[in-house]
Amino acid sequence: MSSNQTNIDYSKKDLPGILTKLGFALFGVGLVIVISAFFIDHTRAAFNNLILLLFLTSIGLGSLFFVALEYLAGAVWSTPFRRVLEFFAATLVILPIVALPLLFNMHDLFHWTHNEVVQSDTLLKSKSGYLNVSFFIIRMIAFFVIWLTFYFVITRNSKKQDISGDQSLTSKNIKISAVFMPFFALTVTFSAIDWIMSLEPHWFSTILGVYYFSGTVLAALAAATLAIVLLVEKGYFVKGMVRDHYYSLGALLFAFVNFWAYIAFSQYLLIWYANLPEETFWFLHRWEGNWMFVSIGLIIVHFIVPYFGLLSQPSKMDPKRLKFMSVWILFAHFYDLYWLVMPTYGKGYAVFGWIELGFPILAVGLLILIFTFKSKNQNLIPIGDPKLKRGLNFRL
Repeated sequence: MSSNQTNIDYSKKDLPGILTKLGFALFGVGLVIVISAFFIDHTRAAFNNLILLLFLTSIGLGSLFFVALEYLAGAVWSTPFRRVLEFFAATLVILPIVALPLLFNMHDLFHWTHNEVVQSDTLLKSKSGYLNVSFFIIRMIAFFVIWLTFYFVITRNSKKQDISGDQSLTSKNIKISAVFMPFFALTVTFSAIDWIMSLEPHWFSTILGVYYFSGTVLAALAAATLAIVLLVEKGYFVKGMVRDHYYSLGALLFAFVNFWAYIAFSQYLLIWYANLPEETFWFLHRWEGNWMFVSIGLIIVHFIVPYFGLLSQPSKMDPKRLKFMSVWILFAHFYDLYWLVMPTYGKGYAVFGWIELGFPILAVGLLILIFTFKSKNQNLIPIGDPKLKRGLNFRL
């Protein structure tokens, strides 16, 4: 602990071993199910793996976004929580591994990878300069390189500051975050286009990138809020957390719930109002057969429940409510990704079974293991950050 932070009541403690055991158990069960799924129905498993990739990208990239945003905004209240977001941002490291099955199953996922189909389709032929396997892989590698580069540089400076207390490292990270933001905006948009929109290559939406962004930051914030509340309750976090800190987290969750709903409705309204066949068919696929119930459920699960669950001021300060709503929002985001991806696999009928359960189980296990691994070697708070004391003293 640096000398300028000696009056902060924090001592590093290892997280309970049962948490690591739980992570390995969920990871093991999920991995067995996932491997079995690829042997039994590799196409269905590939679509679910794409959902897994999108979900883990949301947690990792969304967390890195909030870390960069805090540096750029000069925020004080969130400083004690930044290290938790840095831990979740480490999810970016495993994304290339999670993406491998996607590369080996591209012909099952993407209609435009079949040359004979492209040659007989005028629209797909006109898009082939962008939608081709080689360029797709190059873009994916570029996404990972950009994300990982910024992750390692920003978190390296943050860890160095724990030891040295050097305030210039904050200034460096502010500059790096300023460079990261336009790269973030571009890569999150193009990853949504590549991994979601290109599943239906005849469809297009200029708002899909923002739609995925809204769910991404909401899911990352929910994961961080859940971890922070649990750490405070179990006595592993810094002393001094009050309801005002919880309120800020709850208010942000509430804000992004509304932002997601606004973007989702805007996308639907613009396509409905224009009533162009090349746009409307995408929504029609989500209104056929039992997909109608899934679509209605998305409105309830992703908006109505979290909206009223976080509407009142006391609910934004209640640790129990925040924990429940954080878990709910993470489930809602996985639900949303299922709604985005799976209609391409099952047009007219929504499939759900043990295969669909295995991938979220694997995701939870991975997130627990990543967090516990990072916590063994680092403090749970940025003890060298000059804003930390002010962050702990923050009051509304």
